[in-house]
Amino acid sequence: MDVVIIGAGASGLMCGIEAGKRSRSVLIIDHARQPGEKIRISGGGHCNFTNINLHYENYFSSNPHFCKSAIARYTPYNFIYMLNKHGINYYEKENGQMFCKNSSAEIIKMLKQECNKAGAQMLLNCRIEKIKLIKERCFHIKTSLGEIESESLVIATGGLSYQSLGATDIGHRIAKQFGLAVILPMPALVPLTFNSEDIKLFRELSGISIDSIVSCNKKHFRGNILFTHRGLSGPAILNISLYWNIGDNLNINLLPDSDIHEIFLTKRQSKIKLSNLLSKYFPDRFSRAFCDAYTESKPLNLYTEKELQNIAHQLHNWKIQPSGTEGFKKAEVTLGGIDTKELSSKTMESKQVPGLYFTGEVVDVTGQLGGYNLHWAWASGYAAGQYV
Repeated sequence: MDVVIIGAGASGLMCGIEAGKRSRSVLIIDHARQPGEKIRISGGGHCNFTNINLHYENYFSSNPHFCKSAIARYTPYNFIYMLNKHGINYYEKENGQMFCKNSSAEIIKMLKQECNKAGAQMLLNCRIEKIKLIKERCFHIKTSLGEIESESLVIATGGLSYQSLGATDIGHRIAKQFGLAVILPMPALVPLTFNSEDIKLFRELSGISIDSIVSCNKKHFRGNILFTHRGLSGPAILNISLYWNIGDNLNINLLPDSDIHEIFLTKRQSKIKLSNLLSKYFPDRFSRAFCDAYTESKPLNLYTEKELQNIAHQLHNWKIQPSGTEGFKKAEVTLGGIDTKELSSKTMESKQVPGLYFTGEVVDVTGQLGGYNLHWAWASGYAAGQYV
């Protein structure tokens, strides 16, 4: 066999298609019964397959420039071209996010058809038992269904997110076996948990969503924050989780389109209670909880100017120090992985082990929310497919 690809997800399938087009004999192995399980659940079943506003700054990595080569050579429009060829309807949702109009199953079907056309074979429900390098560019792979030798070996096994779908650390273990450095994998695009004090104050707000700007470590994201039983979720929180570390504060502007201090001044002589005024801008439950946590709710005309300034500052600069994350069970992707210093950004090949390639989520390249991670899978798989 010329090429064995371990992992029948987005990057593995794309790599198989491209390698097959070059008349390479390709075998894609996966322990799952069906290919593309993460593709299937992406975007709530409609597959957020790319983002037309793609830029390298949408990715987090120890080397932020590593992804540049791959995403320049395989753009969102390259993938859209494939969709058009297969008659798959799609639409732009917001901020450049591209979704299937129908089911993500259409994309999996498309990729399977492209694999078949390129001659790439699949071996599913098959577990990897042992990998050995017999000699340069000759890998011996022992599986639960037999033994195979290949000239090139591609590790496209994903990260630790979605363990319910069978995600494991096999890709990281293979890298370590061959002496490659692995940056500690961490859950990312993940809800954050309240500390013990805040959970007492805000646990009853579960289900409430507020449009906000969330900032941390010189990064900020606008979007809904969602209160959960344990902490905060929602698009802005998931994105900021890429940049948040234990001990960091989140700074949240709860009213990004209004100056609440100016509003207070216009109502300065009013007898309206603070919680009732805030309920014009927030859900009632949040208004009451905020007042209970930070100030007494009384008629506006009974507050001093300094008190109103402090309340306004709190609403525009709400500081929360999360205690941690919800972990890999709730994470959408894995931060960290194979150190990019170990790989060629052009080919995804190991600099130490000729013929060994790594693609997709297993590599230390993590995208923000909005189709960026699937596009990294397509782009890195495409890049490796040109060289395996």
